[in-house]
Amino acid sequence: MFDKLLEQVRGESPQRIAVAAAHDKRVLEAVFNAKERGVGIPILVGKEDKIRQYTDELGIDLQDTTVIDEPNHMQAALYASNMVRQGEADLLMKGILHTAEIMRAVLNREKGLRQGNVISHTAILEIEGLDRLLFVTDAGMVIDPSLDQKIEIILNASIIAKALGIEMPKVAVLSALEIVNPNMPSSLDGSTLTQMNRRGQIEGCIVDGPLALDTAVSVERASHKDVKGSEVAGVADILLVPNIETGNAIYKAATTFANFRSAGVILGAKVPIILPSRADTAESKFLSIVVASRVATYLAEQREKNKR
Repeated sequence: MFDKLLEQVRGESPQRIAVAAAHDKRVLEAVFNAKERGVGIPILVGKEDKIRQYTDELGIDLQDTTVIDEPNHMQAALYASNMVRQGEADLLMKGILHTAEIMRAVLNREKGLRQGNVISHTAILEIEGLDRLLFVTDAGMVIDPSLDQKIEIILNASIIAKALGIEMPKVAVLSALEIVNPNMPSSLDGSTLTQMNRRGQIEGCIVDGPLALDTAVSVERASHKDVKGSEVAGVADILLVPNIETGNAIYKAATTFANFRSAGVILGAKVPIILPSRADTAESKFLSIVVASRVATYLAEQREKNKR
């Protein structure tokens, strides 16, 4: 599924990618893979000596690549973010720095990319045996989302899903069971979000919950548990998790224990932000570039449609 997406993105215009703290072998391998395949044009901000050392070791030619020497992580993040803000780059990518550091740059008033919306993380997983990509949100940004924040998180993830070809994403609001339990806030939120969706307060997707993880993704388990009247049970595209711990655990378990292919993207800022985990493989970082590039092109297409 990621391979099909890659073929689509290779037919689109490559995105200029400002990489904050680019002095990491996996990051460099990923961005130059993107360059070689016509997906992205890297702009490297970080420790120049380390960047040149690692690219030499990887056999990468830096002759036509912009390298900005900025050894301080926070300053590198601000520089890269400001490049996007000023139109000198199209996408921002996290290198070998903490998420908190790059997000401080994104939220900076003078050099950042915030535009007032909830900024949320979506992990995209290619699960062996599943006939579709799975979107898990929020796995890396909003710690304990309120009901209002969950609505915006759903909308952000739905945009990513639509950019990847899912016309009407199915959203499962995860809890530990399929019925409302007044003592379990996630089940209450699941019920409320479902009703809001049915009444047109959340548009562009189909929301149902509460649902447990297994009944959200497995038709067989949903049937065995006798879950009725749900358009989402067993066929969910998006898993809306109760909190960041749940989302992060699902994401890390899928990539650590099962070695499933994955990508990580943030939406809600002025541009998509490429945000894999620092420990992710070079392939995961590359796939994150592919997804973010597709989302950026999709958003540009939607803006053009709205002008007509």
